[in-house]
Amino acid sequence: MVSLFVWMDIVDNILLGDKRSIARSISIIDDNDPKSYEILKKIYNKTGSAITIGFTGPGGAGKSTLIGKLIPYFKSMGYKIAILAVDPTSPITGGAILGDRVRMQSTMDDEEVFMRSFGSRGTMGGISKSLRNAIRILDAAGFTLILVESVGAGQLEVEISKVVNLTTVVFNPNTGDSVQAVKAGLTEIGDIYIVNKSDMEGSGTLYLSLLDLIGETPRKPLIVKTSTKTGEGLQELCLNINSMIKNDEWVLKQKQKQKQILRDELKEMVLEKGKQKTLELFKSRSQEINGLLDSMLNKIKDPYTVAEELSLLIFSNK
Repeated sequence: MVSLFVWMDIVDNILLGDKRSIARSISIIDDNDPKSYEILKKIYNKTGSAITIGFTGPGGAGKSTLIGKLIPYFKSMGYKIAILAVDPTSPITGGAILGDRVRMQSTMDDEEVFMRSFGSRGTMGGISKSLRNAIRILDAAGFTLILVESVGAGQLEVEISKVVNLTTVVFNPNTGDSVQAVKAGLTEIGDIYIVNKSDMEGSGTLYLSLLDLIGETPRKPLIVKTSTKTGEGLQELCLNINSMIKNDEWVLKQKQKQKQILRDELKEMVLEKGKQKTLELFKSRSQEINGLLDSMLNKIKDPYTVAEELSLLIFSNK
């Protein structure tokens, strides 16, 4: 638990860009400390300046390496950069293999770049529950460009588009299910589609396939080729991104995203309150609940009816 005085100091230091305070505040948020909301309330009016870009796509597409190679170009444009990398959480142990810390070693050695890894904790699309709030912390701390890499988990990756301003979907010629993944739902979320490892055989075919499948859809996303080995397309990609976030459509799109953010926040709050009331109910009315369980075990009532009765108990004012 964080004391009142401690979190006030944290807020002041976040606004000063102190990395230790930034890291600590993100840990407080990720641990679901009740005081985390006090931090977020205090910094909220300092947010809204950062651009967030999500990198998603099938595992093995080379997202981590690509992000690392883009950093120097973005820095040359004057951006202050932070990276949030979301890695899979084991459904058995609850632990995460934070591999991006290994793959982005050169980036981690850059004192000007802040990097933090997250475990997905089983959240839909590999997006941890606290990711959006971590972005707010970094925004308030003065980072102007926040790059988010999410777990390569197929069509569930659509969730990342709800968190970031701009979504890039990364493929490579060796990802056998690339085109199938596009058909499975990624066509609707990408602002930019990247054929990475363009120096490899098959990249041209994949590029043409993407042009054919999504190049002429109403959204008309940008489709580019890059190679972290040869440097092909890297500077052009950064220039395109810089141009996209400054056009007139950008403001309208961000207003629409704010509506989605409010819906998501409300949903999380309702779910959390429902969880708390469920725990209270199981403690205070255990005899009644045991009776319902017995009726289900004895086939007197079906599980759906029992669940309905429990939900009425949970959300009633009694």
